[in-house]
Amino acid sequence: MSPTIFMIMLSSLATGTIITMTSHHWLLAWIGLEMNTLSIIPIISSTHHPRSTEAATKYFLTQAAASALILFSSMINAWETGTWDITQLSSTPSHILLTTALAMKLGLVPMHFWLPEVLQGSTLMTALIITTWQKLAPMTLIYLTINSLSTTILLLMGLAST
Repeated sequence: MSPTIFMIMLSSLATGTIITMTSHHWLLAWIGLEMNTLSIIPIISSTHHPRSTEAATKYFLTQAAASALILFSSMINAWETGTWDITQLSSTPSHILLTTALAMKLGLVPMHFWLPEVLQGSTLMTALIITTWQKLAPMTLIYLTINSLSTTILLLMGLAST
């Protein structure tokens, strides 16, 4: 991958994270998460090896499923509350779906099936980006919805992940 394309991918990665961190609307947060996913996939598959292609495919499928769960959770919440505001999460099915989706995006213990295999098929620099930068946007969503989510479940998932 040329340095110019690599810098474009890294800047779109940063843009997606910033969009998610500054949004108060579920669709904007989802767009930022999708920008993150779509900009890291070429970085994962930059080495021409079957393991990197497999890692990129697994990463894409897992992140797409988690994004679909986030959209479904936000639609259920918007249907029940009439608002798309991130901080107004009030229905129980939305809490459960959002916790599941964010655990999948973060690679927390019950949903961590994809993370070791993706990291194994990636280069060291790509694995560093996946394990640090890619976790900022989902952690921001947890921070914005912490009053609605179950603190006990989040703590248990965090402790089990360590």
